[in-house]
Amino acid sequence: MNEKEKIFNKNILIAVDESENARRAVLYVGQLLGVLEGFKITILHVVPEPEEDYFPTSTEKEKWFTQYKKKVDIMLKDYRQLLIEKGFAPENVSIRSTVRYCPSMAKCILSERDEIGYSTIVVGRQGLSRSEEFLFGSISSKIVHHARKCTIWVVE
Repeated sequence: MNEKEKIFNKNILIAVDESENARRAVLYVGQLLGVLEGFKITILHVVPEPEEDYFPTSTEKEKWFTQYKKKVDIMLKDYRQLLIEKGFAPENVSIRSTVRYCPSMAKCILSERDEIGYSTIVVGRQGLSRSEEFLFGSISSKIVHHARKCTIWVVE
């Protein structure tokens, strides 16, 4: 894929979590693009890899991952169904969860974007106050500041 095709492709990455803002981001994409043809949507949830010593045993770590994965799978299937109900063809909506070590969730999302070459990233705004955002930063803010050669939609 050449640079021009990367910029103008219709592959959209929606980065989600369990928040209401993430749900609004999915609904926004569905309402805006659901009846249009040619868009391919990937709904992504990044599971941050816990520190090595976070769980006392590997059994407890595996148990946590199994429970968390079930919860994430339900959430992603729900978001996928919302897009299908808004008019997307089922074959054009995929879901993906990945476990990654994330010093910054924004960097993990941008890394996923770079691997596939999505033209647009959609995220929900975290809902931090201006002072909290200044002190702690936010995922959407970091994505906006560090993303290159793609469009970013931040949905509130």
